[in-house]
Parts: sequence; structure tokens; C-alpha cells
Amino acid sequence: MKIIVSGAGQVGFHIARQLSAEQNDVVVIDQSPELVRRVGDALDVQAFVGFGSHPDVLECAGAADADMIIAVTYADEVNMVACQVAHSLFNVPMKIARVRDQSYRNPIWADLFSRDHMPIDVIISPEMEVARAISRRLQIPGAFESISLVDGLVRMMGVRCNADCPVINTPLRQLAGLFPDLNIVVVAISRDGEGIVPAADDQLLEGDEVYFVADSSHVSRAMTVFGHEERIARRVIIAGGGHIGAFLGEIIENEHNGVSARIIEANSDRSHQVADLLEGTVVINGDVIDPEILDEAGVDESEAIIAVTNDDETNILASLLAKRFGTERAITLVNNTTYSPLVTSLGVDVVVSPRAITVSTILQHVRRGRIKAVHSLIDGFGELIEAEILETSGLTGKSIRDAELPDGVLLGGIVRGDEVIIPRANTVLQVNDRVVLFAKAEAIKAIESLFAVRLEFF
Repeated sequence: MKIIVSGAGQVGFHIARQLSAEQNDVVVIDQSPELVRRVGDALDVQAFVGFGSHPDVLECAGAADADMIIAVTYADEVNMVACQVAHSLFNVPMKIARVRDQSYRNPIWADLFSRDHMPIDVIISPEMEVARAISRRLQIPGAFESISLVDGLVRMMGVRCNADCPVINTPLRQLAGLFPDLNIVVVAISRDGEGIVPAADDQLLEGDEVYFVADSSHVSRAMTVFGHEERIARRVIIAGGGHIGAFLGEIIENEHNGVSARIIEANSDRSHQVADLLEGTVVINGDVIDPEILDEAGVDESEAIIAVTNDDETNILASLLAKRFGTERAITLVNNTTYSPLVTSLGVDVVVSPRAITVSTILQHVRRGRIKAVHSLIDGFGELIEAEILETSGLTGKSIRDAELPDGVLLGGIVRGDEVIIPRANTVLQVNDRVVLFAKAEAIKAIESLFAVRLEFF
């Protein structure tokens, strides 16, 4: 595919890196010469200085024969106009735009993005996606990642192996024997910042971050197997009342029965806006790293703090202070990825990366055909993919042993009707099976080609 990426910030850079690694023809546009130079030096892509909304710049980038434009600059209006120009002048088939300002998303203006007005196929709101991702992590304490798949029948969980994890130093092949009724498959491991697609003889070590796919009804037992029996947080402090904090407050009010939240926001005007928006949430105007403010928010009685201000350092300090004062769990938003391995060793339980969440959301719409969901894991090491096997599949009727899947690919789960099947070597794949698989970045192109030719999968 030929793909134009407008915007070379963190999201644009990593989208371009991932797509170019899969041998797509990628062109990056940004108004910053410094960012364009960084992209040109680090990636095998074309890069131009200019505004992605300008017709001459899009023409220079080859929009006339592009399959897709992904507009992820910091300016909503540039992203929207880039998609409009790509559609009106160059007839680009697929247009994705990042839109932050929620006034554009108000339901009363729903016709704005119709094909007759501003034809954008997919609108990504990073703040809403991050709030939803944090909400998922609240639902299952002890997990730093939780993703629902196949209409909720399957979940992918991310857990950290602490010193008291019962299955440390146990070969993965023995898990089935030790827990014969437990439907889980470990599909990926992050060890010392490096991704691993595990083999049957691999063992889990203390400090590993483990990603496993499980039957949703078995998640609670699986968490116990990995040594996590934390209780669900009923009293929550949200540090930061910006868009993410406000969205999260709404989600907690509407979807988390029995959970109460208190929001701390430094800006007086913003704190009043959030208080007017949320009926059942207490909003406190103050500094999230002020011990008196934390005490007013009931930090010693709270089971979780969720730090989502616009400043990484403030989020980290607020999380550590809250835990020092008695809060059990800290979920911390961190934009600078170099901080991630440091803050977990300091005591932060869950690190939330807006960039990784946004990239995953965009990739879901880049993949073609019968792909239902895509989630990028371990900073782009690989992807968790949910897809459907069609009648034309060359895998139909074959056992997994004979399927000849590319190296770096693991099947984590199969859903047949309402039945969740944990794949074994002799499991036979059938038409209409919904499969959940993990693929290393290097294997995605091979998977895509295999599915495109034999499965019409994409």
C-alpha cells in the first residue's frame, strides 16, 4: 500500500516506522524540518517539509495514487483539511484523522463528517481512547493491560511476575498439566525491555511482563495463577481534570457501579467546568503533588490513583506520593517512553502510553478485510490480532501443527460459535472460526500476504 502520514510527532513517527517495516510505501509530511530530518535519518521512507493540508504538498507526496492518508498533526484543523483535500482533489480511498477537540465530536454536529461534507472515514480521539484503556485496567486489578476480544468472549491480559508468582521458573508447557481446566495461552513476554515470543520450554522469570490470552470466564483464576489477587478499586483519585480525566470520570460514573472518584485539577476554571459536567464526582481545585490536597481527596483511603495531567513528572510524583500516603495502586500516564522502565521499578503499577494506544487504534483501521481488532504490544514488538477465517482459507480443515504459520506467530485463542477453544497442536481450524493471534512485527507482512492470497483475510 501507498500511505501518506501527515505529522511526524510521536504517533506519526511510530506509525510510519511500523508500516514501512512491513514494506509499505510510506511518505511522511511535517512542517518541522527537524522532525522531517529525524524521520528521514531513522526510517526507510520519503519525508517532505510542508503542511499536509496544502494541495501542492500532497501532490508532491504522491496523493494521486495513495491508498490512505493518516493525518496526526497536533492541529485538528490541519488534519481535517488534509483529509478533505485528499478526498476532493486526489480521491484517496481511506482517510484517518486525529481530532482532539471534543466540540467537533458533539452528536448534534454528527453530519459534519459525512461524505457530502467532510469525508473522513475514521476519527481518532486520543483522549477518549486513553480514558477507555484506563477504564479497562481498573476492571481487573493486578493487570497492567486488559483487552476484550471476540465480543467479550476472550481477553488478553498483561501481568507482571512478582517474586511471589507461583509459576516462576515453570516451563510454559507444564501450565496445561498443572492447570488442566484453565484456558490460557502465553503469547508474548517482555523481559528487560525486550520482547519474546515464547516457546513451550521457556520459563517465566521474576520481573517479566507476561501477555496471555484467556477465556474471559477464566480470567479471575488466571490472575490467581500469576499471583495477582488484588481487590477492585472502589475509591479512586484522578489527578488531572483535563479531557482524559473528565472522560474517565464520565466512564466511572456510567459504567463502574460502586466506584467513586475524586478529581484534583490545578486550574480553577477547568475544575468548575469538570464539576458541572460530572454529577456524582467530587472535583477539588489544587495541586496534585500538595500533600494537603491529597489528604483532602482521601488519599489514605483510596485504592487507586490515576495520574493523567499533561506533565509526565507531575504524574510520576503524584503517583509515588499517593502510594507513600497509603494508596494501594498507581496508574500513571507517561508520554516519554524512556521513563517507562524506570517508573515501574519505583513503584508505579501501570504505565499508560497515549502514543501506544493511539497507534493501536489507527492500526486497527489500516489492516484490511476480516480484521476485527489490532493492538500493538511491547512498543511495536508485535501485534495482537483478532480475525476471521473465511471459506477460501488455505488453513480450513488443517490442524495448527500442519498450518505452517510464519515464525514469530502464536495462536492464542479460537472462538467457534460461543465456544472458546484454547489451541493445541492437533486443533483443526474451521470456516468462520474467530482467531486471536500474536505476531512479531517482522511476521506481520508474511501473515498479511498469506491471508490476502489464501484467505482474502485483509
